Amino acid sequence: MKCPYCGHSDTRVVDSRPSDEGMAIRRRRECPSCGRRFTTYERTQLEPLMVIKRDGRKEPFNPDKLLRGLLLACEKRPVDPEVLKRFAYSFEDQVSGPEIASEEIGLKAMAFLREVDQVAYIRFASVYREFDSVERFIEEIRRLGGVDKEEGNR
Repeated sequence: MKCPYCGHSDTRVVDSRPSDEGMAIRRRRECPSCGRRFTTYERTQLEPLMVIKRDGRKEPFNPDKLLRGLLLACEKRPVDPEVLKRFAYSFEDQVSGPEIASEEIGLKAMAFLREVDQVAYIRFASVYREFDSVERFIEEIRRLGGVDKEEGNR
């Protein structure tokens, strides 16, 4: 590993330990030329999960994009952002295969939010399913079991 300070091409590992819940190796390195120490992280690099968009285009899965949607749905709700972050950043680990349809990502996100916070679920579903009327909201709320038929018709 090249030293980031002096550019010397050979550094030695001083300490090595698991990091990020075993998903990475943290290494402390020392440069024999300048004597400075620095930290590197080693991670397994897998082929990126590819998302098949509705129009057929493919793009690499971006957990930040999923997290933004979840955070927006949960805005001003009593949901721990760390729970959302864990879901978004572990999403790739839950998918088998090199590709996933964007629709499937939306469905998995809705199933997750349904368990976490039903208001956030409705918010996410309204955008994902492109609700175009109040009736669509009421219909989805009925599916949750939150409104009976008489209340919904008032």
